[in-house]
Amino acid sequence: MRMLLALMTLLAGCATLPEAPAPGVAYAWVSFDRDGLTASGASGFADRARGRALTIDDPARVASITKLVVAIGAMRMVEAGQLDLDRDVSDYLGWTLRNASFPDRPITLRLLLSHRSSLQDEIEYWAIPLGTTLRQALANPAAFDPVHPPGSHFRYANLGFPVIASAMERASGERFDRLMERLVLRPLALDACFNWTTCSDAAIARAAVLYAPDGTVLRDDQQGRRPDCPVLAPPECDLAGYRLGDNGALFSPQGGLRISVRDLAVIGRLLLNGGRHGGERILNEASVRAIATPAWRFDGANGETDNGFYCAYGLAVQALPVDQAGCNDDLFGDGRRVFGHAGDAYGLRAGLWVDPARGVGIAYYATGNGADPPRGRSAYRAIEEWLAARLGRSGS
Repeated sequence: MRMLLALMTLLAGCATLPEAPAPGVAYAWVSFDRDGLTASGASGFADRARGRALTIDDPARVASITKLVVAIGAMRMVEAGQLDLDRDVSDYLGWTLRNASFPDRPITLRLLLSHRSSLQDEIEYWAIPLGTTLRQALANPAAFDPVHPPGSHFRYANLGFPVIASAMERASGERFDRLMERLVLRPLALDACFNWTTCSDAAIARAAVLYAPDGTVLRDDQQGRRPDCPVLAPPECDLAGYRLGDNGALFSPQGGLRISVRDLAVIGRLLLNGGRHGGERILNEASVRAIATPAWRFDGANGETDNGFYCAYGLAVQALPVDQAGCNDDLFGDGRRVFGHAGDAYGLRAGLWVDPARGVGIAYYATGNGADPPRGRSAYRAIEEWLAARLGRSGS
């Protein structure tokens, strides 16, 4: 009888496995435990024009997974006493950041990292060019939620991360991309970078091109070369005159990290190992807990979930699934508790998820999906559920 029940459970699980990726979608994934990789796979082309197959070592713009990596850098600065999670971020910016509807409510780094700052993506956060300051951009009233004061409401806002990057620059005296290389990428031996500035020539030669489903290039057709200008700029790109802290949007701290899934797994193992990497301590265990512990959990009315996608959020990490009406965030379909982050931009869908109870995790990305790929059984898309299922087969 037990064998029959086990067989029925197995068949039920197989029956609900997501469908395989559509033709033209390229993907790479790795599963890992605390010690290293446990399995991997890749399919499709990193560069269709040159017939270069995608591998787990090819860096791609992983969109909002970037935020998690930025949080690691910010927490290293908190540990060093350069930043404070609960201090008015205006003290670091050198000018007063306030929602005009709530002028007496300070905005802190903790609120920015957990999307409770009252900033909103109603201005072009990705298009603040060199020569324009973040302060000028945020003078637009549309940048702020006029209804909910800071700390009271979750609203996912990419715009908060240029503010974080500006504060990091002013507090450190280093340009954001170089600061992140020093704090995170180099200590973890990652050949990764923001806007291709600090990646090796070999990594740039392996860049994964981001395509629309019809083959149109959307981003990063590098052809083996560094971009002429790594930031959005007027006709001339001269970073020599850039004043640190003026425009943290320049290196896309909300989504501009280029990294392979193999290197994303290193980030995941850092979190699984309580902040240790290769015997060295990169983050204190308390900092890892602060990142992973939800600062916000949906209670039915205290935030915007994007159709059940966001239901619990720490410091630049999602925690899922959440058993609450209105939530539909069980990516893995088996109720396993994970934290990490999803990514979605330029036809790419990506994820980095760790399961601390089992001591395993998965990193993946898929390109060529378009803006509205087939939906899954959860708030995630079918391609994300299919890739997440690789962990169920190899790492539990």
